[in-house]
Order: sequence, then C-alpha cells, then structure tokens
Amino acid sequence: MKLSDFKFDVPKKLISLYPTENRDDSRLMVVHRKTGQIEHRIFKDILEYFEEGDVFVTNDTKVFPARLYGNKEKTGAKIEVFLLRELNPELRLWDVLVDPARKIRVGNKLYFGDSDLVAEVIDNTTSRGRTIRFLFDGNHDEFEKTIDTLGETPLLKEIIERKIEPEDRERYQTVFAKNVGAVAAPTAGLHFTPQLLKRLELKGVEVTPITLHVGLGTFRQVDVEDLTKHKMDSENYNIPAGTVKLVNEALDSKKRVVAVGTTSLKTIESSVTAGGRLKESNGWTDKFIIPPYEFKIANALITNFHLPESTLLMTASAFGGYDLVMKAYKEAIKEKYRFFSYGDAMLIL
Repeated sequence: MKLSDFKFDVPKKLISLYPTENRDDSRLMVVHRKTGQIEHRIFKDILEYFEEGDVFVTNDTKVFPARLYGNKEKTGAKIEVFLLRELNPELRLWDVLVDPARKIRVGNKLYFGDSDLVAEVIDNTTSRGRTIRFLFDGNHDEFEKTIDTLGETPLLKEIIERKIEPEDRERYQTVFAKNVGAVAAPTAGLHFTPQLLKRLELKGVEVTPITLHVGLGTFRQVDVEDLTKHKMDSENYNIPAGTVKLVNEALDSKKRVVAVGTTSLKTIESSVTAGGRLKESNGWTDKFIIPPYEFKIANALITNFHLPESTLLMTASAFGGYDLVMKAYKEAIKEKYRFFSYGDAMLIL
C-alpha cells in the first residue's frame, strides 16, 4: 500500500485536547468485520461483546515524565530535552532529542533547574538527536526521583496544542501501568477503569499483560510513498509465561483474544510459533504491520482514532480491512468522534 492511501482531513476541532471526565465514558465505535456493521456505543458498553474465557492483552508499560527543560552553560539559553531511551544505567547515558538543536553541540553542558542535575552532550545522532551523559552524585533511585520531579508529561505538544497540566500526569497513564519505560502512553488502555476491569473479571474475562515500551518512533512521520520502505524504530518488549498460557488456551478454545491497542497487537504478533500460537519472549521489535497482513494471535482489537498517514492507522487498517476502516473513519468524522491520545475508541471484531 501507499502512504497516500491513508491521507484524509481531520478537522482540528476533533483532535481532543483533554480526556473525558470519566475514562470509560469515552465513545466507542464498534466495527464488525464480517458484516461491515458499525455501531455507536459508550466505552463501558464493551462488556456486552465478551464472555467467559475471552482474553484481553494489555500493555502495562508506564510513561515517565520524559520532557525536561534545561539551560545551556554560559549563555543560559533555554533548551528542551526529550528523553528517548536509557542506553547505559551505570554511565547514565541517554538518547535524547533537543530543541532548538542548532544551539547544542558536543561538549556543551546543560543545567536543570535548581537541582544538582547536569548533562553533558557527548555525541550527535540525528538532526535533533543527541547522546548525553547525566552527571549526578546520587544513586540510581535518587536519579530517577530527580527526573520524575523535574520532568513533564510527554504529550505531543505539536498535536495537543496547550500547556501540560498537573492532571496529565495521572490521565496520560493507564490504570494498569506498571513497568516504567515509555515516552508515550498505549492510548487504547486509557479508557479502562478499575471498576470496568473488575466487571470484566466477574464475567470471566481474563485481563493479562505484555510490556512494550512505546517510543516516539511510533509517531514519527512516514516520508516514503512505498510503505514497505518505511523503517520502524525498535522498541523493547516482554511477553510473560502467564500471558502466553492464557492466550493459547483462549485460541485453543476458539475464544476471543483482544489486543488492547496497536502496541499490544504488534507485540504478540512479533512472537508466534510455527503452529500459530504465542510464545514467551523478550527483546526488541521493529515490526511494522500494514495491509494486507494475516494475524495469527489477535482476533479483536481496541484502538483509538489515529491521525492520517500514521503507522498506528495503518496497523488498525491491516486488522479491520482497509476499506472498512476507512469507511469507519469517514463515519467517525461525520459523527464528531474525538481523535488522538485523549480521544475516543474503536472496537474491531
């Protein structure tokens, strides 16, 4: 498929700047692949579509406050530092993005607030990318606490055009977030509440985790028309034995395996046995799923409404079928569904 196949206009007013007051009060579009039927529901209605033995696979990655603001030595110029990936915990080496990049050269030092945190730029990686080494006297726990105190919730400000607010720290995090490492939330999971999870449990539906630490590459603009030439950034993942057992039992029993988000979807599709079953594994994946694609594990998907030409939309289209998903998006715009991280949800059955 081509990049231009995923080009359409989303009115700016439909890009949601804030979440709904209650997580599970978001709207839910239900798309039936077999019949092409489209239903308009509320997210908490999702209970009606599942039964005992079905399995929800959630991503339990936890977003850390990855955006820091520092000052350049001597000039005092304000510099934004976006933490992407920790390269070496002992040396405190990180891959980061800096803005404005033209002011930051190898050897520069950055000072953060009134803290003892200082960073030295040691390499250039891309036009905005740098490798930095943090200079900090405390232990690793104290270092993480300092980052947590100084850092800002990493909402994409180019899209969420407002100031980051204290409430974002809680709302841009799923209720099942556990393993720290993501710079972006697995947004399909944002709609779940403890109460909804409990009701699923009472119904006999299993909810089980994988971990995929979402990186900014998920949102990186695709700049090639031929999608087979687009290279995804690698992201670290883990699929535990307990999840493997539940998922394979559901497949053997012809039950539903529901990927909660495209991050969960691509993780489980990255670790499949020759017999079409999930296997325990951990490592890195740069899997890029575009139509057409034969899914081996998931047979239902919960996902948000994504932006045009995004890799997330392409993956959702591979799952739901390109024509049907494009039809659903056209309907979503007409019905004024809310788009992007704080937007509404789609269930593809």
